[in-house]
Amino acid sequence: MLRKLITTAVAATTVGTSTLLMPAADAAPNTTVQLGGVHETAPSLEALTELVIQRILVGDDVAASKYFSGKPVDDPVREQQILDSVRASAVQLGIDPDSTAAFFRAQIEASKVVQRGLLAYWAAHPDKAPTSGPDLNVIRQKLDALTTQLLAELVRVDDLRGSGLRCDISLAIANATGAAHHHLDPLHRRALRTASTATC
Repeated sequence: MLRKLITTAVAATTVGTSTLLMPAADAAPNTTVQLGGVHETAPSLEALTELVIQRILVGDDVAASKYFSGKPVDDPVREQQILDSVRASAVQLGIDPDSTAAFFRAQIEASKVVQRGLLAYWAAHPDKAPTSGPDLNVIRQKLDALTTQLLAELVRVDDLRGSGLRCDISLAIANATGAAHHHLDPLHRRALRTASTATC
């Protein structure tokens, strides 16, 4: 039943609706619905998902950097620093630190999906490998900026994240439209699914 509801909602929202395919920076973060003749604004997960996808795509640069440096995909010290930082930020922002840390743990695992996938592909196809590796410190600055934006969005959609079925449907719609807009390949779609495991 849940799968049918989500599938119906995605189809109804994506067919003939071009505004949902805009990047979150250009699209309204809320969806206007009409209930009983009164227009109400309901929060959606489109802006959050756009930031999630941007973070996933940065994983390509991380993989390229590690391809040349030989550094491992797993970085427990850096990962723990991120999780400790977002927990502290969540307390200050008034949102649950445990669910916030779980959300960012999912983002870290999603990046690893991309990194491992690309590194394996480049190992098998050296002719397809990048010719230079970006500076990992510069990449981390981008990731830190995205962390700040993601935290702000988590505050905005805090109630929606705890709404059960409504959150599941909003997430399915946001993921479908975001993946289509960015033309994500199977690897990055898999990363998006991983990143979404702790959203609702």
